[in-house]
Amino acid sequence: MDFGKIIEKIKDILSNEITDRKILNKDVAKALNLTPENLSVLKRRNKIPYEEIAYFCAKRKISINWLLFDQNEEEIAKNTEKFAIIRYFKDINASAGGGAINFDENYETIYIDKKLIDKNLDAIHVVGDSMEPTIKDGSIIFIDRNIPLSSGGIYVISTNAGVFVKRINIKSSGEIELISDNKIYPIEKVKLEEIKVIGKVVKIFS
Repeated sequence: MDFGKIIEKIKDILSNEITDRKILNKDVAKALNLTPENLSVLKRRNKIPYEEIAYFCAKRKISINWLLFDQNEEEIAKNTEKFAIIRYFKDINASAGGGAINFDENYETIYIDKKLIDKNLDAIHVVGDSMEPTIKDGSIIFIDRNIPLSSGGIYVISTNAGVFVKRINIKSSGEIELISDNKIYPIEKVKLEEIKVIGKVVKIFS
């Protein structure tokens, strides 16, 4: 990868912003938040400042793949459609017994071939044995947030006590039963307004 060629492409981009004169290396340095001297050293050593280029592209909504590799944006989008996007909450546990921490929105994005998973889902760990043998301690469960609450399904719910994974039964009175598949755990009863439904469990990886 030639940093000199990347600089010339950046100059072409900047020419749409600075229209009254020729674009110089000092303009590229300023746009990348570098000193002209630093840019000169990087160019001579062919050392690419990836972080600065990433911010440059993000600010202008330009594909970094196009800038660095000449990849067509339409082709990138087409290839991306082959993958499902999984939001992996690696630091969050859904309790299948007790002691879960509160649900949080910090996650990593993972791309999985749609031949394995055909829709965008969330993924978290399960801690505890109350859903065994259906869901074993340490399993990763995949959650669909777009499926409404219904009897019989396994859901991840958030309560004041933490995040739990339970089988749901909706009583005619509107009361919700939280059922553990492990029969040594008693059925818990809550009101709908006392819980927040995060999503339905649609896949389980032990």
